[in-house]
Amino acid sequence: MRIHALCIAVLGAAGLFITPAHARTTQYALTIARQPVNITGHPVKKVTINGGIPGPVLRFTEGDEAVIKVTNTMAEATSVHWHGLILPGSMDGVTDFNGFEAIQPGQSFTYHFPLKQAGTYWYHSHTNGQEQDGLYGSIIVAPKGKDPVTADRDYVVLLSDFSEEDSGDIIANLKKTSDYYNKARRTLGDFIDDVKRNGLAQAWKTTSEWGDMRMSRTDLADVTGYTFLMNGKSPAQNWTGLFRPGQRVRLRFINASAMSFFDVRIPGLKMSVVQADGQDVEPVNVDEFRFAPAETYDVIVTPAEDKAYTIAAEPIDRTGFAIGTLATSAGMKGDIPAQRTRAVLTMGDMGGMDMSDMEMTPEEMRSGWAQAGTPEGDKALSYADLRYAGTQKDTRPPGRSIEVHLGGNMERYIWTLNGQKFNEAEPIRLKYGERVRLTFTNDTMMAHPMHLHGMFVQLENGQPAQKLPNKHTVIVPPAGTYSVLLTADQPGEWAFHCHLLYHMASGMMRKVVVARLGEEDMPSSEEGHHHAH
Repeated sequence: MRIHALCIAVLGAAGLFITPAHARTTQYALTIARQPVNITGHPVKKVTINGGIPGPVLRFTEGDEAVIKVTNTMAEATSVHWHGLILPGSMDGVTDFNGFEAIQPGQSFTYHFPLKQAGTYWYHSHTNGQEQDGLYGSIIVAPKGKDPVTADRDYVVLLSDFSEEDSGDIIANLKKTSDYYNKARRTLGDFIDDVKRNGLAQAWKTTSEWGDMRMSRTDLADVTGYTFLMNGKSPAQNWTGLFRPGQRVRLRFINASAMSFFDVRIPGLKMSVVQADGQDVEPVNVDEFRFAPAETYDVIVTPAEDKAYTIAAEPIDRTGFAIGTLATSAGMKGDIPAQRTRAVLTMGDMGGMDMSDMEMTPEEMRSGWAQAGTPEGDKALSYADLRYAGTQKDTRPPGRSIEVHLGGNMERYIWTLNGQKFNEAEPIRLKYGERVRLTFTNDTMMAHPMHLHGMFVQLENGQPAQKLPNKHTVIVPPAGTYSVLLTADQPGEWAFHCHLLYHMASGMMRKVVVARLGEEDMPSSEEGHHHAH
């Protein structure tokens, strides 16, 4: 349901200036239900929005006032978080933050907030495992003026991981035994391959070291058994976007999965990355990119031939594909690429462990996680490639640094920030307006996509200060360190967590409080004529 005030639309069409006080209102109604859906050949009960998975695409224009009424018909509480949007804390949709309370069974809640930015974003539940069970959808905000990115066609490509199991059962299984879903354990055949490559002594030594640590070299993903979906369709259902040869096609990739990192490529087409996490970047030409749950990339492709091109998104544990097609007419299908080899974790992925007494081959020093199997000569996107389109307003150096250690106990399936679970930890407190550096150190063997609500961070990716790209979600690789800058310009209580759903649910979350200064912190009138607003 989309309603525009007619008179405003008429004024807008006449090219008259509209003051922000009379911003156009764009309304939607979302109904959340648990009902049977059939994606894999037989019906299972899942969470739907307006009867489907994913929920509808919500389209706005920068400057609009969004009014979104969410009605909960389930027997359990729910919530919706507007991922990546800058908005008042009370509208962010996280229970017990900023006074927001979950939407109770049979109740409705109307979110309303101004759209302060343009770009590709998404929405999802922030209650229990409902995001895994189907409560997610995409948000497109058109820029106020002319879009700097020109395209003849424009498609959302929303990727997700669909499980026939209920999210509550998945977390219970992980708590019982953390490698419950690790079906790809190493075999005798793998050991024999190692012997051929590195000799018996080295192969035996490596295998016993991993055994001593009670860790698995194949533990790239905590949960398997997923069917990977593109815009809610399985590979067999083949989502298709149409084009005419020579057209510029914009694909808005959103990783709305609970747990799955994807390597994305379109064999036969170069992709020009024009947006990261909804924020325009200087175009980067790539053959493929890897992205985590919650990240988004907009790309432009220009297919020249009258044929079908396959959009292939392959999870890093190589257990399938999310597949779709770009084609000149419906019903066409391109070739599906061969599954790439699954990477194996190495000692180079070992976080927080003393390995000084272990002898390692050069191969063991490299990160296994980082091996995407990109063909020789092809370009994979790296964070270092991203440059903000335009000039960053705040280029101040940080006034202080905050260390954030990502930790976990795989045996008990507990995940922590700075050694504490969410329910044990004090908030991280920031002063309104201050500039801080967050330095992430990953003491685990898994990559963690860290997401801060309410504000963008700038990646310290080697670009000049005025070109550092904005992100709302940042991948911290196994055993890796990564730092970002943050201007604390949105007062409120903000969730800060790993966006792997079961890591967040098992403790990997914090509250970040951005507080305005109290009266006692204000300069007296003698000290200056500037007073706080």
